[in-house]
Amino acid sequence: MNIIKLNATNSTNDYLKDLMRKQFVDNFTIVIASNQEKGRGQREAEWFSESGKNLTFSVLVRDLIMSPAELFTLNIAVALSVFETLNVLTRKKTAVKWPNDIMADNKKIAGILIENAIQQNGEIYSVIGIGLNVNQINFNLAKNITSLKLLENIDFNLDRVLNLLLENLKQNISLVRSNKEVLWEKYLENLFKKEIPTTFEDENQQKFMGIIKGVSSIGQLQVLLEDDSIQNYGVKEIKMLY
Repeated sequence: MNIIKLNATNSTNDYLKDLMRKQFVDNFTIVIASNQEKGRGQREAEWFSESGKNLTFSVLVRDLIMSPAELFTLNIAVALSVFETLNVLTRKKTAVKWPNDIMADNKKIAGILIENAIQQNGEIYSVIGIGLNVNQINFNLAKNITSLKLLENIDFNLDRVLNLLLENLKQNISLVRSNKEVLWEKYLENLFKKEIPTTFEDENQQKFMGIIKGVSSIGQLQVLLEDDSIQNYGVKEIKMLY
């Protein structure tokens, strides 16, 4: 395992992708930054992290995904890795919010951004960016955000949290091709707001009620609507309001 530690960078995902353009980068190379100045999340949202307080890092995964159909299973493996790490570190209830935010005590504690690319030789590689709130306690005006310190009222050793998370990540990634059914089962069992009436907003900013029933094989959210039909939604087509 090759770990590159940086004091600061705009984005660990961008740093890792730029490094790959310059040289060969080994599988499971990790780039971690004490200060990530322009971190990004899903829907191009910015991810703000106080310097030295949290974990902001990226991991390269290559020689694993053989077809685009397997990409969401990798997404599941990563989300579960963060989820299982938190279950060791906090007594609060945790869940995975579709597609891959991690919730603790009904608040967001971690975000994941996976960027996939196909090289000229046909190889699919993934750059996995993870941001986990650990010791930060001030999030300005941001709502529904928490951290391990806010949950447990203690300081956490960042290296210990990172090592635990990486061990879970390696284990779950190994299941992507060998036992993906186990990953899917855990993901669906711990899906945030599953089977609970919830307010959503569609891409036209129209609000509606629905009940999450599951996730399709390609990662679309399956929502039971008020007319008893089930509609599948992509990441940019629906937003949960909670």
